[in-house]
Amino acid sequence: EAISLLVQACAGIGYAHRAGLVHCDVKPHNMLVTPDQRLKVTDFGIARALSSITPDEKHDVVWGSPLYFSPEQAAGQAPSPASDVYSLGVVLYEMLTGQLPFNASDPVELARLHRESTPVEPRLLNAAIPPALDQIIMKVLSKEPSARYRTADQLGRVLLTFSQSASAFATNIPIQNHSNGQAVTQSSPAITDPVNLSLPPEKTSAVAQETTTEIDWGSIGLGMLALAAVGGLIPFWLYVYFTLNPPVR
Repeated sequence: EAISLLVQACAGIGYAHRAGLVHCDVKPHNMLVTPDQRLKVTDFGIARALSSITPDEKHDVVWGSPLYFSPEQAAGQAPSPASDVYSLGVVLYEMLTGQLPFNASDPVELARLHRESTPVEPRLLNAAIPPALDQIIMKVLSKEPSARYRTADQLGRVLLTFSQSASAFATNIPIQNHSNGQAVTQSSPAITDPVNLSLPPEKTSAVAQETTTEIDWGSIGLGMLALAAVGGLIPFWLYVYFTLNPPVR
């Protein structure tokens, strides 16, 4: 369930990334889940357009939520889609362990922890988390943006590959229930062998390829009929024009 919800969050944030936006405030409070487990990403109030961001920009004012923002945001540096990926990793970490990777009452201390500290591996807090999923989360929480997945779409594809892997076996992973502090058992795939954390290859549909090369005779026929109709009207319009505007001799 946790992976399914995060994949949906990745789809929402990924749509923004493809539109040239960085959300900058990814957190559970900005994710709405319907009774049928459909997740919607909300609150783009501090989103940044990629076209307005310069790589070397530096700000004294830090935007975002200290519990979830990325190390570069904590340092007042330019955000990127990889910043949202980091925040998605914090959300997944919290969903699977019941704890945040970093926590402090002082926002300045929180910012320092995001920049300098290494989080406890999720498996040490929830032993039922498969090693492969643990690797994915730790990669997403890398300090350097270039060490993470570049966009939310990429993270979503990696999580789908993990959950649908042929070597995955059903296991029970206790997912922390924040309302009462008790662990809730959920069925989730586990991969015990090391996995390739690189992006899965893009798949191109054979049907789509055939469609692009197939000649659409119906459209061509309609186009020819339209052309014939327009051609047939030309003499009529010429007659009307010269009737209303006789040539001057």
